[in-house]
Amino acid sequence: MSEAGRIDEGFYSRQLYVLGHDAMHRMGKANVLIAGMRGLGVEIAKNVILSGVKSVTVQDEVQTVWADLSSQFFLKEAHLGQNRATCSLQQLSALNPHVLVKAHTGPLHDDLLRQFQVVVLTDSSLDDQKRFGDLCHSHGIQFIVADTRGLCGQLFCDFGEKFVVLDKDGEVPKSAMIQSITKGNPGEVFCTDDQKHGLRDGSKVSFSNVQGMTELNHIGPVEIRVRDQQYSFSIGDTSAFSEYERGGVVTEVKQPCMMSFKPLSEALLDHKLLTKNDYNTLHLAFQALHSFVKREGRLPCPRSKPDADALIAIVRQLNEVAQLEQLDEAAVRNLSYTAQGDLAPVNAFIGGLAAQEVIKACSGKFTPLQQWLYFDGLKCLPEEEDQLAESCFSARGTRYDGQIAVFGSAFQEKLERLKYFLVGAGAIGCELLKNFALIGLGAGEEGHITVTDMDFIERSNLNRQFLFRSGDIGKPKSEVAAKAVREMNPRINITPHQNRLDPDSEEVYDYNFFNGLDGVAAALDNVEARVYLDGLCVQHKKPMLEGGTLGSQGHTLVVVPHLTDSYGRVNSSSNKAIPLCTLKNFPHRIEHTLQWARDQFEGLFKQTPENLNLFLGDAGFIERTLGHGDAEALEVLGGVWSSLEDMNAGGQRPTSWEDCVTWARCKWETLYNNEIRQLLHCFPSGQVTSTGLPFWSGSKRCPHPLTFNPNNTTHMEYVVAAANLYGQINGVNGTRDCASIRKILEEVRVPSFSSQSSVKISATDEEMKAEKDRDSDDAEKARLEELKGKLASPSVKSSAMQMNPMDFEKDDDSNFHMDYIVAASNLRAENYNIPAVDRHQSKRIAGRIIPAIATTTAAVAGLMCLELYKLVQGHQKISSYRGAYFTLSVQHFVFSWPSPPKHFEVAGKKYTLWDDFLVEGRRGGQQEMTLGDLIQYLKEQYSLSITQLYYGQAAIYMGQEERHQKSVSDVVRMVTRKDIPPHKKMLELIPSFAEDEDSDSAPPIRYLLL
Repeated sequence: MSEAGRIDEGFYSRQLYVLGHDAMHRMGKANVLIAGMRGLGVEIAKNVILSGVKSVTVQDEVQTVWADLSSQFFLKEAHLGQNRATCSLQQLSALNPHVLVKAHTGPLHDDLLRQFQVVVLTDSSLDDQKRFGDLCHSHGIQFIVADTRGLCGQLFCDFGEKFVVLDKDGEVPKSAMIQSITKGNPGEVFCTDDQKHGLRDGSKVSFSNVQGMTELNHIGPVEIRVRDQQYSFSIGDTSAFSEYERGGVVTEVKQPCMMSFKPLSEALLDHKLLTKNDYNTLHLAFQALHSFVKREGRLPCPRSKPDADALIAIVRQLNEVAQLEQLDEAAVRNLSYTAQGDLAPVNAFIGGLAAQEVIKACSGKFTPLQQWLYFDGLKCLPEEEDQLAESCFSARGTRYDGQIAVFGSAFQEKLERLKYFLVGAGAIGCELLKNFALIGLGAGEEGHITVTDMDFIERSNLNRQFLFRSGDIGKPKSEVAAKAVREMNPRINITPHQNRLDPDSEEVYDYNFFNGLDGVAAALDNVEARVYLDGLCVQHKKPMLEGGTLGSQGHTLVVVPHLTDSYGRVNSSSNKAIPLCTLKNFPHRIEHTLQWARDQFEGLFKQTPENLNLFLGDAGFIERTLGHGDAEALEVLGGVWSSLEDMNAGGQRPTSWEDCVTWARCKWETLYNNEIRQLLHCFPSGQVTSTGLPFWSGSKRCPHPLTFNPNNTTHMEYVVAAANLYGQINGVNGTRDCASIRKILEEVRVPSFSSQSSVKISATDEEMKAEKDRDSDDAEKARLEELKGKLASPSVKSSAMQMNPMDFEKDDDSNFHMDYIVAASNLRAENYNIPAVDRHQSKRIAGRIIPAIATTTAAVAGLMCLELYKLVQGHQKISSYRGAYFTLSVQHFVFSWPSPPKHFEVAGKKYTLWDDFLVEGRRGGQQEMTLGDLIQYLKEQYSLSITQLYYGQAAIYMGQEERHQKSVSDVVRMVTRKDIPPHKKMLELIPSFAEDEDSDSAPPIRYLLL
């Protein structure tokens, strides 16, 4: 939070879309104490500081030891022997300039805790947890306990007896358009069928813009009963209300709720508060660990059977009171074996969850944990019990001691030898790189990490991509991230690239590159890139770790060759394109008006200038444009000619700032008055369809034209933004001075407008397509010929100047881009009586911003690295792996086995997507085989007869015997009419076989050119 309580929207941009302004303001008043600065404590502190509370105090009395470096990413070897809190202070303070960070190196005491609104204990004794828990409960201080031991974690929350949750899930309030409302008791509301209302029984809603039954617009929130899960619900008595006519929007009104928590001393004995019954044993085991430490003065030794037996005995004793039906003694034994471990991935996951609970405590946003949560990653241990000696797990005085205590020294050496490819150095990428550095991935002589990211650091990244600082803005993400993790672990071998992963970078990420990898991690923000990377992993049979976030939701997936299914292909049905006729004439949601505004921006300030520049620099531009059809050619060439002609000669080219303002004012009139009047001329407000129903009903909202008013803020905002953008593309300097612009507007003469009966407006996409495909009439052909003649004149190009196309940039508040989008969208919303949205929400929708928060990112990266452990172990059972889907806002977690690969048959033999026919095209250094050789090879080796062969979309063989004598690569070149790049060492050929021509699938032939 910045001065005077103003939220720094540039810094908190993506997080604001998760939490909202009100929650952020409440957080900006909270002081938080985090006790314990080992790996878990610093993880929680990092996430809480990034989130934007008022202050964070980190407390620790202990000096740094080697084992701390296993997961405490702000400690270095130079800090050994120094206080952990003090050594972490500078790095923590640099995370967020709006948060005051302090260190306390003394012990915890009552007076200290009373200074805070939220207290978090990590690495604490059970006695301290009870004592300080009771204190916080009695003083209204939100209290959180977080702990990790090896592969297990624990979380506890006590937010007092009367904690108010203002928004249980953080979801955008549901809204729907109204089709009709009946008079009755109860009245029934029917919504339009273009989108399900999504409301639940007992939800409260408000009404707006209802015509006819206007009484609903003025009453408070109404409780509903859902009649139809999709499109209808009932409300109270509407029998005395006016008749419903048309229109209206129903919007969910979120209701606060009260929650009550028990203090830890009571909650310890209440097993109903456990999130899952499976974790009852861990609940007792963590208590038993505290008893063991209190008695022995230490944690159980790694792989010590006597210590494990002692811990199990304590758990059995505790169970005499708890009376659990079944104890998982194997889990207790493994907890004992690994309790001295300190693992970065486990701390990342539990630290993300704990920090999210801090945010809930400070903001009242989202549903807090009630009250215990346990987690274990014990599947990361070997599938078969190993017989390694205790000495293999003992401390060696290295930064990996906390990990060796769990997995042993041989495992550590294996991790260090691995070669991994990380795609993406954004939020998840930064967290993964931090974890990679801490666990020592690729940190040995043979090991290596390659990271690629084409993006450069922006200010909005700093709130969750924690390896970056304000001084890094404008620098390549991959380079800065690589440098940052070298600071964490100087032994890590890492090479940063700035390449986009796509076919253009195949020369870099080729067969040899992938062949040298042990695995791949995907930290990407779009499905298409994930699918492309997944395809490469399948092709080269490499495991892939994948994760993603959407606000407080996260998911992880592990892809294991031959064992699991792959990530898969893009599901085209998931892309919900807005129908063109909706955008052009019949919007009914703010998303429609914002997309329309984006289209206006692209057309006016990007496409038209680009077309003019192409005309000036490309002799074939006109002919290519004519090839797209007369309708498109008229629009494009007309725009080019208008941009060449000065405004005083009837064109659109400005010669002064006054011309830009005039253009903007006239464009306003065209969009918000003239075109609406023409639409209403074609479809009057009282028009009925052929079936007798009102044309303007349901999702078709009847618009009304606007009248320009220079004293209306939104009207002026449009003119200011449009005029400045028009000036920028034409090289004319503008101004934000509204007073001077109003003076210019007084002199603008807006052309008069009359609706035309000859104009046809399409009511459906089908009509729109038919109109586009129809043959042009004589007048249009004559106009096109006239344009061709004008543009063919040599003098046109000689006197013309290039324009400056605009690429939409949502995060620069000085460039007028979002100014234009917000004003253009909200004016159109006013045309159609659609509720307007503010700049913040407009930016999210128009900029297609993915809401993001550091807590979810940390948790996802932690789970991904736990699956990495399993890959390193070489697990062969699909039941050992886990995919995850979770929602931190409501503490909902689903862990599931990955899906196995689907089988298909060819000639009676089963295959999966991981199978192929690998063929060396130049065996033993000989001359490349011919197509006939390839056909013969498949027949001899696999008893399969090739009848057809495809390379991409090209059919390179359909039985043509004359091609048998040509080399395979020559056949590919001949059919595709393209050279095979020298770097391409593998051709993927898709065959059909005579033995099973009806099969929809067949393993590809991977033909090597080595």
